[in-house]
Amino acid sequence: MIRCVFVLDLFNGSAVHALRGEREKYLPIDTASAIVRTCDPLAILDLLRPKEVYVADLDRIMGTGDNLDLIGEIAREAETMADVGISSTEDLDLLPPSVTPVLGTETGSFALIMAASLKREVVVSIDLFGGAVLSRDPALRVPPLDLIRRLNLLPLREIVLLTLDRVGTSAGLDEIFLQKAAGLSAHPILLGGGVRDASDLERLGELGIAGALVATAVHREKIPLEAIR
Repeated sequence: MIRCVFVLDLFNGSAVHALRGEREKYLPIDTASAIVRTCDPLAILDLLRPKEVYVADLDRIMGTGDNLDLIGEIAREAETMADVGISSTEDLDLLPPSVTPVLGTETGSFALIMAASLKREVVVSIDLFGGAVLSRDPALRVPPLDLIRRLNLLPLREIVLLTLDRVGTSAGLDEIFLQKAAGLSAHPILLGGGVRDASDLERLGELGIAGALVATAVHREKIPLEAIR
């Protein structure tokens, strides 16, 4: 079984169910889960006991607040990487040393990724919608495989391919694209979005993908808790 990183999407201090990147439609996670009856992130961690967590601070990404104190508490319970909408190298200091910053193409720039990677160990999230890279920076708004080649030059911990239009949908895998991405990348690649079940995890391993971000399939009991532990 490949690496499974459990996802917590935080909105106003609660864990929510992410669906296709349509953030205004996100509902508390307990409305979509078969295994938790709470949207308290720390209670969820206590119950599920994941080894690794990927946190998205939706408030800070959308510019409406932040969940930074909560992320610090989460990091005391599990290995944590966090996307807090970093848009400058100063923003790296918002996260304690125990948390790995995630720089998303949606909010960052290639120059920022380059500078941040020299300052601290970081993960880059290639944010995709409809197969295209989401970014305001022309240097990032290139075909995703071309961007992976460019990122090979930087000292990154890993790359997340975050297929936002597949998040929360259990839509399955784009195998041809993922195999090409894994073959091109000098860094380990994690997939976020669309993972249906444990058989998809096995298939990702066969395609050369190092790991997956999982939430919906865990909450629907399609991936066993042992996978995230």
